[in-house]
Amino acid sequence: MKFSGKNVLVTGATSGVGREAAKLFAHHGAAVIVTGRDKARGKAVVEELATASAPARFIAADLNVSDDVRGLIQEAGDVDILVNNAGFWELAPTAEATEAGLDAMFAVNVKAPFLLTAAYAPVMAGNGGGAIVNVSTMVADRGQAGMAGYGASKAALESLTRSWAAEYGPQGVRVNAVALGPTMTPAMDPMAHMLPTFVAAIPLGRAAQPIEIANAIAYLCSEESSFITGAVVPVDGGRVSVL
Repeated sequence: MKFSGKNVLVTGATSGVGREAAKLFAHHGAAVIVTGRDKARGKAVVEELATASAPARFIAADLNVSDDVRGLIQEAGDVDILVNNAGFWELAPTAEATEAGLDAMFAVNVKAPFLLTAAYAPVMAGNGGGAIVNVSTMVADRGQAGMAGYGASKAALESLTRSWAAEYGPQGVRVNAVALGPTMTPAMDPMAHMLPTFVAAIPLGRAAQPIEIANAIAYLCSEESSFITGAVVPVDGGRVSVL
């Protein structure tokens, strides 16, 4: 995979899958824009990428705040590849879920990708093409108790993926999604007690490492996947292939 000369924006890039994706793009020559809420972690990621041949920079943004999203768009400038990786979840039975949590899930998981895509896809089209990858979850189409709001927000993101593929495909912009299964990131910590149950249902018998998700993201952004758009690719060790 080659990304030399490409500007790549990865949201939620200060840890986990986003961090690994940023490192991978930089390794293959991209100029990476790292964004997240934590300035210290953002600085650490940029320093980690400093050994790559292309530049990297950090822009602090809370994607739960629309003004921050708009500020990110203005500061980032032109982008050739967008990875909507940032996510938020609140684990709770429906009757105990908070309105603030529901609002945050839809703000981060749906509204922010919508605003970013609305800003960048037309620019990509004007520049001759581009790629967008949205990070979803198997919970988007597999019911899971305690994750109704989160699953609904990611199902919306998958619907947007298909709509954007249809809308921007004729202009050379490909839009795909990856649907994660259990992945060993800090975001999994609140669900650590459930991991053995999840893993037992995965044909490969383990959770994913963040780099394995990053590899799939990078592939979908590369020329090697030039005829793939509108796809939601399961990266879950085979979980969706079994009941």
